[in-house]
Amino acid sequence: MIRSLRRAAAAAAGLTVAALALSGCVSALIPDRPADPVPVTEGVPGDLVEFYDQPPVWEDCGPNLQCTTITAPLDWNDPDLGEIELAVNRYLAEGGAPQGAMLTNPGGPGASGVDFVAGSAEYLFGEDLRDAFDIVGFDPRGVGASTAVTCLDDAGMDAYLYDIPENERGTTAWERELEEQNAAFAAACDENSGDLLEFTTTEQAARDLDLIRGVLGQEGLRYLGFSYGTFLGATYAELFPDRADHLVLDAAMDPSVPSAMVGAKQGVGFENALRGYLGDCGGAAGGCPFTGNVDDGMADLSALLASVDEHPLPVPDGRELGADSLMTGIIAALYSPASWPTLTDALVAAQDGDGSGAMALADMYNDRVDGTYVSNTTEAFTAYNCMDYPPATPAEEKAAEALVKAEAPTIAPYWFGPDGCAEWPHEPTGARGEIHADGSAPILVVGTTGDPATPYEWAESLADQLTSGTLITYEGEGHGGYGNSACVNDAVGAFLIDGTTPDEGLTCR
Repeated sequence: MIRSLRRAAAAAAGLTVAALALSGCVSALIPDRPADPVPVTEGVPGDLVEFYDQPPVWEDCGPNLQCTTITAPLDWNDPDLGEIELAVNRYLAEGGAPQGAMLTNPGGPGASGVDFVAGSAEYLFGEDLRDAFDIVGFDPRGVGASTAVTCLDDAGMDAYLYDIPENERGTTAWERELEEQNAAFAAACDENSGDLLEFTTTEQAARDLDLIRGVLGQEGLRYLGFSYGTFLGATYAELFPDRADHLVLDAAMDPSVPSAMVGAKQGVGFENALRGYLGDCGGAAGGCPFTGNVDDGMADLSALLASVDEHPLPVPDGRELGADSLMTGIIAALYSPASWPTLTDALVAAQDGDGSGAMALADMYNDRVDGTYVSNTTEAFTAYNCMDYPPATPAEEKAAEALVKAEAPTIAPYWFGPDGCAEWPHEPTGARGEIHADGSAPILVVGTTGDPATPYEWAESLADQLTSGTLITYEGEGHGGYGNSACVNDAVGAFLIDGTTPDEGLTCR
């Protein structure tokens, strides 16, 4: 597996949550509302009814916000094996009389849906959705406030994510050094996570999603998933097509793409986004760290990365910024054009020998604040991907490497490394393949033409795979369409609220 798989998908979720959390949640208290519906157990096997038939006990946990905990089986295939807890919250419908609950997932895998809703509901979701629904967030199994994957303490995570390898990049000794680090990380996850690792899979999480639907008294699922959340939503639709009521999958992943090619396509996407940034940067009024045309800028950036790889830059807290962390910081800022000025400042500082700006971007990516990891995003991301993705074949690895070297030459030297899942203590149970969800209601897929992390072609492919898929195209930059385009927002709102499916081929700008 290419190491970029962790870089790309985790940043998509982590940065979204971090950025939107700045908005706060300041709505006034809503009017009196009717009683919640009772749990729905229709169609549930007898040995699982007790899980679906647990009425949630809500507690106030913020302005217009309530929280609860739901119990789920550790293994849906063997409910007697043990239990886990799922953290759930809801931003109460501002209209006071909700049509029902709309669940959402911000991506990752590994991002906290609870934090996403608590910090972002009022900022991200349109007034139409906030009036119509309770907006429900949840931490999937293995994540955040739910029963969570645990691996290393803060010092251990610092060493794993930021330490500079002792051996020269690309050498056998360098590969062996990273393999040993990956093996130690996997062993720590196994030791500190109990029996959870084996069951931290998207299929199990999709069954948790159906449990939450039933406990909340919803006959069918309304859902808005972003990035990895599209894979979770598509998996749900495949497992429960008759319950997939109104699903929107934004910044879609293609479930048929093997692990190596996921990383390769993302590498090309970030290279293209980097070229877009440099084109914009060169046209900006002063401050750009590079001169000349885009090709000149890419060559200068390559030289900067090589220089930092050979001579890491100091940062005030005693760490050193190596080329891998610099690349992480660059990628983190490429998810949204709104972050490009911050990237410019970081690159100007790095050219002057100051790594603090780029390290701050890498820290934001890794959810590290003042030396503390405020989430377990890295651990959960690794756990899901090591269980969801079968190992790449030699032919897949060769094709992926060739693609990145040909189409992402600036990123390529820092994009490859030993398979982080090679020493994982459990064999993967997931399989890559098309998802059709035969028998489901219409499913809306949103793709952004300039999305670096989930290329537009993936949205096209998923919409084609789904028997009832309809594609919305957003012609723009950044990761995801909802929240970035009034046209997308209107179409998504009409679909979730009224069931109005947009015309095939809708393009938003």
